[in-house]
Amino acid sequence: MKKTFTKTMFICGVAALSFSATNSFAQQTNTSQDEENTESKNLVKWNVAAVALKTYSFQYERAVGKKMSVSLGFRMMPKSHVPFSSTFKSLIDDDKTWESIKDFKTGNFAITPEFRYYVGQNVFRGFYVAPFARYSRYNVAVPYHYEATFSNGTSSTTIKDRIDMDGSISTLTAGVLFGAQWKLSKAIYLDWWILGPNYGSASGSISGKKALSDDEQKALREALTDLDDLPLVHTKSTVDGNGAKIDFSGPWAGVRSGLSIGYRF
Repeated sequence: MKKTFTKTMFICGVAALSFSATNSFAQQTNTSQDEENTESKNLVKWNVAAVALKTYSFQYERAVGKKMSVSLGFRMMPKSHVPFSSTFKSLIDDDKTWESIKDFKTGNFAITPEFRYYVGQNVFRGFYVAPFARYSRYNVAVPYHYEATFSNGTSSTTIKDRIDMDGSISTLTAGVLFGAQWKLSKAIYLDWWILGPNYGSASGSISGKKALSDDEQKALREALTDLDDLPLVHTKSTVDGNGAKIDFSGPWAGVRSGLSIGYRF
């Protein structure tokens, strides 16, 4: 009888300890999830990788559900020479081609609204899929070098000149970004934009002011016909005694990628 009573008490004690441990673990798990869900719902991020391309890129993200968020990104690149121009120079063997692009300048800004769905347990952490739209505006300044030869009976005349042109191109695209985000500390996060292909349309124009003689107009007009051979892009050029204008329209494609540091608040 005594042995039976002792055995019964032992079994009850083990069961009580097991229940206590299970209940404690469940409480800790629920507390951890509750803390995660009640943390601040805002993240501001800086794309540090974009600095190498002379670009300043920032994003604001806000949690709107356990595994969902919305964000708005802003990107700006002041007008300047093409990044890594010295590298391009070493790769281009043709001096004429280099002369055509060495003074090329470009700048841009973009606004990107985005919706994110995190495939893990909580928002702001783990892999995510993010449909997005993007409006961009590119400012360009390029010296256009042109050359044309005209025959006049037994002789010929060659005209070589350049006209400085500038303008802008606006694009509207949509795509899907695949990425992952990690919590580095209580308030610091790392966001890796792995790949974000996007596609849409573009339109814009560039123009240049310069007094042109009849022969110069003819030479420039003939040189601009080469733009008609550009694939997928529709161009329309106008040349008169005061300069030239080129209108562009057509499809536009791009890829998003980056590495951002974020602060949660």
